[in-house]
Amino acid sequence: MATQTVRMPAVFFGHGSPMNTLEQNRYTEAWAGIGKSLPRPKAVLAISAHWLTSGTAVTAMDTPRTIHDFGGFPRELFEFPYPAAGDPALAERVRGLLAPVDVKLDQSWGLDHGTWSVLAHVFPDAGVPVVQLSMDGGQPPQFHYDLAKRLAPLRDEGVLIIGSGNVVHNLGIMDWRGANKAYDWATRFNQFVRGHLEKREHAPLIDYQKMGKDAQLAVPTSEHYLPLLYILGLQDDKSVVTIPVDGVAHGSISMLTAVVS
Repeated sequence: MATQTVRMPAVFFGHGSPMNTLEQNRYTEAWAGIGKSLPRPKAVLAISAHWLTSGTAVTAMDTPRTIHDFGGFPRELFEFPYPAAGDPALAERVRGLLAPVDVKLDQSWGLDHGTWSVLAHVFPDAGVPVVQLSMDGGQPPQFHYDLAKRLAPLRDEGVLIIGSGNVVHNLGIMDWRGANKAYDWATRFNQFVRGHLEKREHAPLIDYQKMGKDAQLAVPTSEHYLPLLYILGLQDDKSVVTIPVDGVAHGSISMLTAVVS
């Protein structure tokens, strides 16, 4: 008798600073805990804030490179490797699921820090193949939410789908000194997202701009928010949502992590 594949959850990671790759803190400890609690996936499909494209693409190489897409950090971070294999067959499967959207099979990107900074804690052995799906920067939030729904069959095929971003992400007014004191608007918007996520109320999170000034400050550009919509699109009426860790770093960076089972 064939062994039935365990349905995988979907996870949104508030990834914060690339330095979380090297640090041990309550966020990285929670990420490591997720990895230990999960059944071992066949592969990971990652949607990162740091791969925004014109059109949609999916990495399709056997050996994706580790992309160090940042500046001003210690040499140790620039030299950090995450040598996970790719999965061209999964890339083809994603392309098929998302049709008629034209998905390019990409051979040049790799794994950016939105993906490997969290996976370095979730799967520190880099033993699970990883594929990245880009986000079309020209499309509205509803497009990303609808696209995610087409990925749902992967969860029953042993694929862990992750979104990596931050629901509050305003680098322009970060408070580097007050690491643990959040701006009032950041707290309000973070709670707005968390509350609707836990209640499976999707429409307010897709139309987050209706939150007015709080949304404008929390999401001055959309790329860090959009990965949440991919995880939201995989949440159904039977889903249980858990929040392994939450908080706001440096006043304006939400570290909310949510698991949809």
